[in-house]
Amino acid sequence: MTEHVKRRAGLADFLRTRRARLHPEQFGLSTKPSRHTPGLRREELAQLVGVGISWYTWLEQGRNIQVSSQVLERLADILQLNEEERCHLFTLARGPMLLLETQEQEIQNSAYQAILDAMGICPAYLLDRRLNVIAWNESACRVIGNFPRRSERERNVAWFTFVLSSSRKRFVHWERAARSCIARFRVMSDQCPDDRWLAELIADLQQASPEFRAWWPQHNIRLTCNGSGEIHHPLVGSLALQQTILAVPERPDWQMVVHTPLMKADTAAKLEAVMRGEAHLYWQDETT
Repeated sequence: MTEHVKRRAGLADFLRTRRARLHPEQFGLSTKPSRHTPGLRREELAQLVGVGISWYTWLEQGRNIQVSSQVLERLADILQLNEEERCHLFTLARGPMLLLETQEQEIQNSAYQAILDAMGICPAYLLDRRLNVIAWNESACRVIGNFPRRSERERNVAWFTFVLSSSRKRFVHWERAARSCIARFRVMSDQCPDDRWLAELIADLQQASPEFRAWWPQHNIRLTCNGSGEIHHPLVGSLALQQTILAVPERPDWQMVVHTPLMKADTAAKLEAVMRGEAHLYWQDETT
């Protein structure tokens, strides 16, 4: 199956799941008890968008048909897509922006590693287009996970979020973090439908995690994962962190993730203690 065909299949599934979220009464349509279809029917959506039912059916079947920007905008409006979903719709219909292929290269001595190290107490790491952690600083190792000791698979964000038991202990609001992760991962998968490595990872995640298996068909997407979160560190307790994702202009298929301390929970002081190797002393002070 070609990448184009796979992307069309992703578009079809994305449209079906978004159509199922809508309610007929939102558009003044009948809600008779005989209605069995969740959300809007295809013919109802086609009428609202102003296209033929056969044409729209072909679109949801993943057929190779051309879609104008005007129709895509109308579809996004009727489906009530947010900005991320709207962008994802256009990507699936038109194809992703040209991405540079991820290449194996030495990062430890690169400018990127120097930037990560300069973040000091702030956990920071570099992601490739498959959400693999490919570089990190010392704080990330002490707070998020021991990346040097992990296998390539265990350094994948989706894998360690859903499969490693340590992640469920570290992320205080694990479900929220996991749903955000799978939505971001879905974007990666849709943009690279011909990536065998990703396909194998998805199959393994569906086998290993019942939550991933249940949430993956929902086709929720998220382009960015900026926001606050809380991590439970085994030595210093709660850490309140703001996650920010930074673009890497020279490598649009890479992202730098930085976790900065928030004011609450005395997070900055705790991170400093962790980095000084005094976490055990801080932990004793906190519990007295």
